[in-house]
Amino acid sequence: MAMAGAASPSCLFCQIARSSTSTSLLHTDEKVVAFEDINPSALRHYLVIPVEHISTVKDLQRTNEDHSLVSHMLTVGQTLLHRDAPQCKQYRFGFHQPPLNSVNHLHLHCLALPFTPRWKHVKYLSLGPLGGFIEADKLLEKIKPLSPISSQM
Repeated sequence: MAMAGAASPSCLFCQIARSSTSTSLLHTDEKVVAFEDINPSALRHYLVIPVEHISTVKDLQRTNEDHSLVSHMLTVGQTLLHRDAPQCKQYRFGFHQPPLNSVNHLHLHCLALPFTPRWKHVKYLSLGPLGGFIEADKLLEKIKPLSPISSQM
């Protein structure tokens, strides 16, 4: 499992996850919370974060727990955007990777496009080996647990 740590008193997202701020939550369950981005880059721009403190995508492992968490984050984000922006024809779901992440608490960007203003799309480009933005489905593939090697030969 990812190196989940105790809530960090200085981490804004830990405070939001524990309802210690005035941030209005769009979704909350035992694993994640979701809320609107304070500086939206699209028609609708939500963040889905784990309740437990996980710093970045680099802390995720090829485990069932981490894969399940990211998959759940994606499902929550997709459900919210389809509910709140059903007219949109394009959605993006992904994570910024260090050193380009602005908050050291894992967070899924859920975007109902178009980008507003249009230039904000540059914040959501993949930079290949340099990192940048990684689509949620690509991250899920990257942390997919390895299947047990068959001992039958």
